[in-house]
Amino acid sequence: MNEKNSLGLNKCFLDSDDPFKLFESWFAEAKKREINDPNALALGTATKKGVPSVRMVLLKDYNKDGFVFYTNLNSQKGNEIKENPNATMCFHWKSLLRQIRIAGTLSSVSDQTADEYYNSRAYESRIGAWASKQSSILKNRDELLETLKDYRKKFADKNNVPRPSHWSGWNLKPNSIEFWLDGDNRIHERLKYSFIDGKWMKSLLSP
Repeated sequence: MNEKNSLGLNKCFLDSDDPFKLFESWFAEAKKREINDPNALALGTATKKGVPSVRMVLLKDYNKDGFVFYTNLNSQKGNEIKENPNATMCFHWKSLLRQIRIAGTLSSVSDQTADEYYNSRAYESRIGAWASKQSSILKNRDELLETLKDYRKKFADKNNVPRPSHWSGWNLKPNSIEFWLDGDNRIHERLKYSFIDGKWMKSLLSP
């Protein structure tokens, strides 16, 4: 019989009032067992009029201030975020039969933070940030390949590729974090943390 926590949930939910502690525990397990990109998440954004879109991005940092990813600021998601900072994230780890949903508001990371991460990237990834006008229409693939070639010439010194001003990071500051565990016969286990009046409150949710 599976061990339970004080709420009657599987012991993997721990017994913590801190959702970041639980996220850290689940993320550590995912990094051990998920075959590809345990830091992959579905990011949902919306236009000013509320028209939604979703895509996969990679989590690059997290702490009690939020969850960070990087992108071209002029991409579709970048433009949507500028006009509507409300967003959601969903991690799904099939190997663990678990998912985490996070909702909150996005704000840009500092230039220093963006520079530090950008400079840690591989040379070709840094060049790609310059060459790709993300989400814009290409006449053909060769157009992109030629632009990549041009930027390799421009920034031939692999140790000196400045971060383009249109490329940076966003931090999602959560107001709710929900943890989900697959259950037999669709009787899943769900625990939601909501940030209310300056503190995190826990609620059990029906499957």
